[in-house]
Amino acid sequence: MTAHIEWYHGGEATLLAASADAVRLRSSVPSPPGSRIEGTLIDDSRAAVRIKIHTCKRQEDGAFLLDGKPLDLTREVRARLQTMAEAPVK
Repeated sequence: MTAHIEWYHGGEATLLAASADAVRLRSSVPSPPGSRIEGTLIDDSRAAVRIKIHTCKRQEDGAFLLDGKPLDLTREVRARLQTMAEAPVK
């Protein structure tokens, strides 16, 4: 899978699913429930992404499955996330 987001404090994530108020990511770094993780889109470092994490689950391969709510996204960035995602969040 190709990474879509680069986190400010290191690591990256691939967007698995997105809707207007929810995202699911596969991340190389954890982020505990209740935290806010920030980064940028890899293909556009001006496109800021901020997500409030609801759940963080470690996967067998060492990656982390993050579910959360996007915060303060412009309409353009929100639309790009939904386009990049492999599926809508259910």
